[in-house]
Amino acid sequence: MRQRQGFAAAGEPIISVDTKKKELLGLFFNHGTRWSRQAEAVNTHDFPSYANGRAIPYGIYDVTANRGYVAVGNSYDTPEFAVDAIVWWWQQFAAALYPNATRLLILADGGGSNGYRPRRWKQQLQDKLADALGLEATVCHYPPGASKWNPIEHRLFSQISHTWAATPLTSLAVVLDALRSTKTTTGLTVEATLIERTYEKGLSVSDADMQLLNLEKHTFCPQWNYTIRPRKMGDGF
Repeated sequence: MRQRQGFAAAGEPIISVDTKKKELLGLFFNHGTRWSRQAEAVNTHDFPSYANGRAIPYGIYDVTANRGYVAVGNSYDTPEFAVDAIVWWWQQFAAALYPNATRLLILADGGGSNGYRPRRWKQQLQDKLADALGLEATVCHYPPGASKWNPIEHRLFSQISHTWAATPLTSLAVVLDALRSTKTTTGLTVEATLIERTYEKGLSVSDADMQLLNLEKHTFCPQWNYTIRPRKMGDGF
């Protein structure tokens, strides 16, 4: 809470991030109801062999501006994919919304591709966000069992689920269209893009590479709270 208050008072951006449930593409049952003259026939089982692929929606919710951004992948949910989504958000939207920003607060769950354990999440933040964009990234992870307090869950993901309720997600185009049409009476709008890159699972980061990160753990719950600052030339890279 103190981190959020400090960043908000300084006018620095605050985002809540997470990967929404992966969706099989095809004529599969989707929970919810909608008006139609005749119910659409769908498969009774959601076997992966029946699918035309899958969509992996990585969400970014701008807490201050009440805007949602979703990068959709179709390979694997990896730390590199998560950071690429954040970089897309920054370059395409946030840099214009926050032209004087030098810091970014990231609220994230404790597990998954942006969890506190994956070393590659930290390494990718260092390389692609801090070093490449000159941003100081402070990450605050929600502890196990507390992910429901992550703003993205009830401010963005719940609205997306409402938008595509009872709609078979037959293709990536349908997914993207549903995401972009998500809005609320309180002003939420959503931007979406497709990241077609194929990501590799299981990439590791060595102890030596971790020592090169310009990472400072906070005194309060250091395993869940840390800041990654840009490195200067000559700092080992």
